[in-house]
Order: sequence, then structure tokens, then C-alpha cells
Amino acid sequence: MGIFVNPNNSAFQAALNSEIYVDKTRLLSYTNKVLGTKEGFICNSRPRRFGKSTTADMLAAYYSRGCDSEKMFEALEIGQEPDFRTHLNHYEVIRIDMQWCRTSARTAAATISYIEKNIIGELHEVFQEVRLPDSLPDALATVNKVTGQKFIIIVDEWDCLIRDEAKNAEIQEEYVTLLRGLFKGSTPTEFIHLAYLTGILPIKKIKTQSALNNFDEFTMLDAGILSPYVGFTEEEVKALCDQFGKDFKEVKRWYDGYLLQKEHIYNPKAVVSVMIRGSFKSYWSMTGTYESILPLIGMDFDGLKTDIIKMLSGDSVKVEVSSFQNDMVTFQDKDDVLTLLIHLGYLAYNEILQTAFIPNEEIRSEFVKATKRKKWDELTELHIKSEELLHATLDMGAEAVAELVEEFHMNYTSALQYNNENSLSSVLSIAYLSAMQYYFKPIREMQTGRGFADLVFLPKKEYPELPALLLELKWDKSAESAIRQAKERKYVKALEHYAGEILLIGINYSKKEKQHQCIIEKHVKL
Repeated sequence: MGIFVNPNNSAFQAALNSEIYVDKTRLLSYTNKVLGTKEGFICNSRPRRFGKSTTADMLAAYYSRGCDSEKMFEALEIGQEPDFRTHLNHYEVIRIDMQWCRTSARTAAATISYIEKNIIGELHEVFQEVRLPDSLPDALATVNKVTGQKFIIIVDEWDCLIRDEAKNAEIQEEYVTLLRGLFKGSTPTEFIHLAYLTGILPIKKIKTQSALNNFDEFTMLDAGILSPYVGFTEEEVKALCDQFGKDFKEVKRWYDGYLLQKEHIYNPKAVVSVMIRGSFKSYWSMTGTYESILPLIGMDFDGLKTDIIKMLSGDSVKVEVSSFQNDMVTFQDKDDVLTLLIHLGYLAYNEILQTAFIPNEEIRSEFVKATKRKKWDELTELHIKSEELLHATLDMGAEAVAELVEEFHMNYTSALQYNNENSLSSVLSIAYLSAMQYYFKPIREMQTGRGFADLVFLPKKEYPELPALLLELKWDKSAESAIRQAKERKYVKALEHYAGEILLIGINYSKKEKQHQCIIEKHVKL
């Protein structure tokens, strides 16, 4: 039982001792199934605070010969599986935390030698009869040849050196050489039972691809069968809301948004924090990736700033993810930047539509802070005009609203898309960008029972004095017909849960007259 070789189960026990632990041990059913197969090489990348280390601790606690974990796991979901004890604590396990090793080695240049020296030293203690060479891959191959033992290798933060030393070719090459020796060409007939890598980035397409191209990848773009184990599922969050007396709808609004296969996935750190602390706010800036997005969103790529403004307003943007090189230095265009932000968790991805979007209120608040720090001239000007629009709306100044909407429509819609209702909805989401400080993400096509309200803004709970905004849009009709439709179809019924005032805002664009009209009426719920 060592630090690296056959570790104990204390790290996973600490997770079980926590006030909140969500059972993810069904993942072990999958890893049990692929032990000793070509599918037993897994790279599961996900953002910070999504439970990567806890997963690595769980795997080590379950498989390691260095502990007895039967009582720990028997009451959990994996304990109900028929092969639960078949694999429990039966394997030689090597667990490597690359971030911890990088710190302990003191320098990046010393990290690989630190890993090899210490692991081989522990292997000497376990396999005293075997004369081991100084190379870790050779040492494992020698143990296998002499004793027949195979290994489970778990690498947490596997991409640490890939990210932190991206411009250091010597260190990169040394690390790639180690990975290649451990994993390239490894088959069930050699010394690996299972390899499980977890980190933020997927496998790099250049250099390390030759070292790890036999790995099955599960990412924030395509998590496949492992989707339920990337974060908390909706059902798990509902159960926590019941347990801690939290409003599930509010939790969903703040922390939902990651779509993996058919699963709605929540950031575990954020959900645990709101359950224990009780405050609905962003816990994301406590992670180490926040500063990394500041240079990213400021990169000089055509369309990048426009796309970020669109996403801030609640829209989605098309993104081509296949060209990204899976590092943090090689960027060819805005798509590479957006793809990295997806892997970092700052954007979510719809695999079917191939679009990126800001997943929830927590991340949206982080983007707002980041864009303010970048001090974009375009965004500053947009915010000034947007503030004017919001104040005019709240003051029920219909004429001023019509003029400002016309200005936004002309400036933020291409000529080809100008004359349709959908473009007006999109541009209004941008026009009301300043409302994001006081209102949640606008709801498009909100189902009302007798139709769909085009655009609805609900104020955050800390601003109860503000009215809800319900916008109905028309093209080549009239603002009066928009208000009439909202009333006749009783769109306000969709807001029965909302107790404050509601402003009905009818907006029409006349193609013939090339102008906008607006009518605003106040609805007071009885």
C-alpha cells in the first residue's frame, strides 16, 4: 500500500463522509465490463469541479489491492451488481495525480523523473523478487513477464503538462514518450487491465495522438454512455432539492444547461454549494479557469465578439468543433476558441444542432464580468443603448422603445434576415442585454397553453419591484394586433407563478413603411 501503487481508500472515504455525496458507482459497472478489452482504455475529460478526482478516487478504492473496501461499497449502487465482489480490491493499481506530482516535483522539468522514480520505488517494495529497470513502462512490462500481473492505471489531471507547458517542446516530448511507453500498443495480452485518464482537455490531436490513439474518448462534446457520470443528473438534483428544501426551478435556472446525450447535467460544485450555503449565485469564479477566459474572449477573430454578445442575450451560435487541436495555444479561428470554452465548461454544446450556448445564469454572470473587464468598445456602446431601451420600456415610453428597437434592428441584423419575425426576436434579445443584470435569460416561445409568447423576461428574486416583460412580435401587421393576441390567448396565464406586475409589449415591423411600432400596457394580476 503506497502513495502511487495500490493506494488505500481514504480519499474516497472522505467523499463519502461529506454532507452531500451523490452515488456514481454505477460507472464501475461499465469499467468492469471493459476490463481486459480494447475498450479498457478510457479518457474522460470534463471541466474543473465536475468530480474528476472523486471518480479517480472511487476507481482506486474499488480496484486496489491495498485496501478492503467491501463495507464502503456494499451499500452503494455497485454493491447491488452480481459481479460486485468479482473485481473488488483484486488488482494492482497505480494512481497518478499529475497536478500533485507537478507540485511535489517542484519544477515541470522534474515531473516525469519524479513520477518514474517514486512509482518504481514502490513497485520494488511490492515485487521484491523482480529486478526492475529504471523506465516505468519497462518496469511494468518486467513485472508482467516475471509474475503475470497486470495493472490498472488511473491518471488524474492527465493533461496538466499539456496545458501548463504547452510551449515547452522538451517537456511535452518527455511526457509523450512516457505515455507512449505505457499505453501505445497495449492490449489485453500485455500489462494493462484498464487505463482511465481524466482531465480538462481531450487527447491532443498532434504528437500525443500517436501515443493515445487507442483510447475511447468521452468529452463535453460527446460523453456517450458516460454522460450520467460527468456531473449531477436532473433526477439527482431534484432529490437534493427535496432533501435540502430548495426550489428546484430556481436551481435549474441557475445551474442547469449542459446537454450530454439526453441528460441535463449540472455542475456538482455549484449544486452542492447552493444546497449547503443557500445562496443562489455564481460559484464558478472559485475555480481556477476563470482568468483563462479573459484572453480567449478578447482574441481578434472575425465574429467572435458578435457570437459572445449573441450568447449573452440567450441565443445559440453555430460552431465547428472538429478543427480544434485540443490545446490552449493553437487557435485558427473563433470556432477553436468556442470549442475550448465548451471543454472548460463556460459554454454548453448541442451535439444535434452543432451549436454553442451559455448554459445557465451562473455562467452568464461570469461572462458578463469577463466582458466588462475586457472593456470592449462594441459592448460598452451596446450596454448604453440597451440601458436606454430598458428604462424606456419600464417607463412605458412606447415611442422611444420603437425608435430604439429600430436602431438595434438596423445595426444588428443582416439585410438578408432583416424582414422576418425570428430576426426581430433575436435582435430584441440583444437589445435587452442590459436587462441581464436584473432579469433572467429571456424565454423564447414560452408555451402558454393557447399559443407561445414570443419573448418573456422574468426579474430575479432580488428585484421584486420590477415587472415581468412579455413581448409579442408582429411583422407587417400592427402593434395593436400583437397586444390583442396576447390578451385573447391569455398569455399572462403562463406567468401564474409570478406575483408582480406584467408589462405587455406589442412590437410590429412594417416592411412597407420600414419602421417599427410599439404599444405597452400594464397588466396587474388579481
